Amino acid sequence: MIAYCIENAINSTMINEVIVTSDSEEVRTIANHYGVEYKSRCRELCDDMTTLDEVVFDAIENSSADYVVTMQPTSPTLNCSTLDKAINYVIDNELDTLISVVNKPNLSWKEEGGQIVPAYSERLNRQYLPKNYIETGAFIISKRSVITKKTRIGKRIRVYEIPENEAICVDSFLDLKSAEMILSEKKVAIVTVGNKTIGLGHIYRTLELADAFYVKPDFYYDTATTSQEAFGMTTYSLNGYDSREELINQLEDGKYDLIINDTLDTDREYIHSLRQLSANPSIISFEDIGSGAAFTDLTINALYNSNSIADHVYSGYKYYIAPKLFTLYSPISINKEVKNIFVCFGGADPQKYTDKLLRLISDDYYEYDFFVALGRAKDNKDILMEYQSDRIHIFSDVKNMPELMGKCDLAITSRGRTCFELAYLGIPTMALAQNKREMAHDFASDENGFFFLGENVSEERIDEGLKEFLSFSYDTRKLMQNKMLMKDLHHGRDRIKSLIDSL
Repeated sequence: MIAYCIENAINSTMINEVIVTSDSEEVRTIANHYGVEYKSRCRELCDDMTTLDEVVFDAIENSSADYVVTMQPTSPTLNCSTLDKAINYVIDNELDTLISVVNKPNLSWKEEGGQIVPAYSERLNRQYLPKNYIETGAFIISKRSVITKKTRIGKRIRVYEIPENEAICVDSFLDLKSAEMILSEKKVAIVTVGNKTIGLGHIYRTLELADAFYVKPDFYYDTATTSQEAFGMTTYSLNGYDSREELINQLEDGKYDLIINDTLDTDREYIHSLRQLSANPSIISFEDIGSGAAFTDLTINALYNSNSIADHVYSGYKYYIAPKLFTLYSPISINKEVKNIFVCFGGADPQKYTDKLLRLISDDYYEYDFFVALGRAKDNKDILMEYQSDRIHIFSDVKNMPELMGKCDLAITSRGRTCFELAYLGIPTMALAQNKREMAHDFASDENGFFFLGENVSEERIDEGLKEFLSFSYDTRKLMQNKMLMKDLHHGRDRIKSLIDSL
């Protein structure tokens, strides 16, 4: 913590003399390492009753500085740029004293005349309470002329509000843990894509991943292929770009420590351009089997189970990120009799499997309840809604997918991320591939408890397959569930976050 404090002082463009005052030989060694002046503090100034005013006066008594900045090592998260802005603020406004504060309006109580009474006049929501400035240990900036043994506070005084993440004052181990978390967090950019052709799985995954950070990542999307509406309701910063050159320029301006790509295959030239960014970011790719995957710092391909092309490539179901809502639900019970069937073919369903299936199950032959979820990017929703009946229940943009899935005995889906969600709940599933890329998504296989029909499946083949699927016995369905539940789909988020944190 002392090192952070000294480094801020050294790196400041406004400070030209740094003095470390202490009675510790260890601190002297640290000060000598940084080449700054060390002031050995006398014993009288080292007891618990000594004020910081006395210590500062003793340290700068012979200094000819115009202003003195008192900084404490218990505030390691202060940014040097904030410090410089504060010093300039003191000079520009000709202040005697400037104190770093954080604004924390709260309903509070105080003792008065032996009674506990409210320290507020009206109970209001926090955002409507008057400002309440609390001093931090980050800095006090004073004119040299106002500093005495008893004070560093002059007549012209103001407070300087600093961000809450820079206002940590380490007085406990909990404070220390908070400071460590802030100092180790990275500035993150996420580049993603989603539309009616490739679906919205990439956006869903990156929104889930974004919540694993203790900072808000900035999202970037190609305006030619992705609309802002594809992200749904979110408070993340969404930034469109019209060309790769514009994206690179935005990423350069952002000075990111970490850039995450979830845009399908990257190429070598794109990854190389990210390597040229001045911030020297770590680069991560998801679902990437392009030429750029070999040149990232980390590539995660949960949908593939192929042999890694390099040590930095991780593939297979262990790296699937389960939506947080699913962690609240347990696997279904396999019933003796099938009654309810879940149907969902992803966000876009380019093969129109939903349309084909609805035409089939509208026949009275299928005496089951079907729960059909339409993706956010699905075309002709109004037409499909006309299939609603006592047996066919159609939902658009489902908010609680595990609840809807959990009502069902069987499921029918495409060979994407929904397969992982159904396996998480142990629901025996018939899967159909939307395209050749999904054919490589080999998690949805007999080995893992799925009944797979193949790619570009005709309506006639879906009919045959569905009838066969519905004929499966209780024991067969139980076996399918057991295969699913043997796969650890619960800890993918933790595995991925651990890999990212190790970069």
